[in-house]
Amino acid sequence: MEMRKDELQGSLSTVYIGGGTPSLLSAENMQRIFLYINKVYAPDWDSMEVTMECNPDDVTKEFCMGLRLTPINRVSMGAQTFSDSRLKFIHRRHNSSEVFKAMKLLREHGIGNVSIDLMFGFPNETPSDWTSDVDTAISLRPEHISAYSLQYEEGTPLYRMLSEGKVKEIDDELYRKMYATLCEKLSEAGYEHYEISNFALPGRRSRHNSSYWHNVPYIGFGASAHSYSGHCRSWNVSNLEKYISSIENGVRPAQSEYIDGQTHYDDMVMTALRTKEGISLDDMPEKYRRYIMATADKYIKAGEMKCDGHWLSLTIDGIFVSDMIMSDLMMPD
Repeated sequence: MEMRKDELQGSLSTVYIGGGTPSLLSAENMQRIFLYINKVYAPDWDSMEVTMECNPDDVTKEFCMGLRLTPINRVSMGAQTFSDSRLKFIHRRHNSSEVFKAMKLLREHGIGNVSIDLMFGFPNETPSDWTSDVDTAISLRPEHISAYSLQYEEGTPLYRMLSEGKVKEIDDELYRKMYATLCEKLSEAGYEHYEISNFALPGRRSRHNSSYWHNVPYIGFGASAHSYSGHCRSWNVSNLEKYISSIENGVRPAQSEYIDGQTHYDDMVMTALRTKEGISLDDMPEKYRRYIMATADKYIKAGEMKCDGHWLSLTIDGIFVSDMIMSDLMMPD
């Protein structure tokens, strides 16, 4: 961290401790991390969003007491589903009752900003199953909810099950129905749909994740961590032993790439277009503004995008085909 002190321009506004299972850290180790951040960056903790990822079953009274000894003021918890059979299917350690216990403990110990992750599109999951999950999540009243469809990533046991015909992906029609249910239910409950997969109560958007979508530079520490300066993107090696050995020798083990104008434009299409506001046309060079408006015209006419002269964004119909639209809006090489 100290060797990269000068990389970060300006002051810290958010800290996110995530990836892996940071909730397994002892209270002493959490305190050491924040003491070191304090030493290197001298942040104004009172004005910052400080998030820690956790598993529901790691949230104990002792864990919560440990949080209170740190600047952490936001917790992101992977609930995924409230069906014990579906949790078992994706090999999660916790059961649904532990999510309720975790929320109760976090509230009792003063954590007033909680985000939970949900997942839909399980094999054989019905619309009523998903509606029940969404309703249960709303009943817990977290400040933030992220929801994603089940992904079959190559090389995983789930992908092998799919390849062997043991499970089947949900079809597009069912996906649309489940996603529409998510949006409608959360909107009715007072959540703002501010990014394709993210919903927040008023004033509770994730400031950290929003920085990724709005071109804010960030710095990442640890194996596999990514950083972005505005002109360069870099990523640390994934091998933990190599990472530690290299850092001990005073060398950051990372690769990087320079971001030219077209790459920056393509990145903006992939990130900013995911948000409620969309892409700021006023901040875009004329060359790219002309291109994106000419390409987006057919989607605007089809009701899948909208433009008010300053911002170009997806409509709810456009979200369902967002991958296709984003790919089309990128500039050809």
